[in-house]
Amino acid sequence: MRITEINIKLREEPKLKAFVNVTFENVFSVKGLKIINSKKGLLLCMPSRKVEDGTQRDIAHPISKEFRAQLEREVLGEYERVLKRRENEPNNGGARVEENVIFAEG
Repeated sequence: MRITEINIKLREEPKLKAFVNVTFENVFSVKGLKIINSKKGLLLCMPSRKVEDGTQRDIAHPISKEFRAQLEREVLGEYERVLKRRENEPNNGGARVEENVIFAEG
């Protein structure tokens, strides 16, 4: 499944680095993914909700490990590009930064 849009909202928090919305094939959108800074590095977390026992449960997630790897590679790659662009911009006064990336057709 082809990713056609990635929307990244950067956060300035120790663990939470960004919220992400992803559109697939221009027909299906998944909102509420998170980029987390973990002990093992950056981690893409699927949207989740708290269940009765207090744990978090994914609302949507990739079924295959191959698609999960593709999704992580594309989203985390775009996150790194957003950070590089931000480094090259003048100080934004600490404002939250939102990036909207649309992939070309084809």
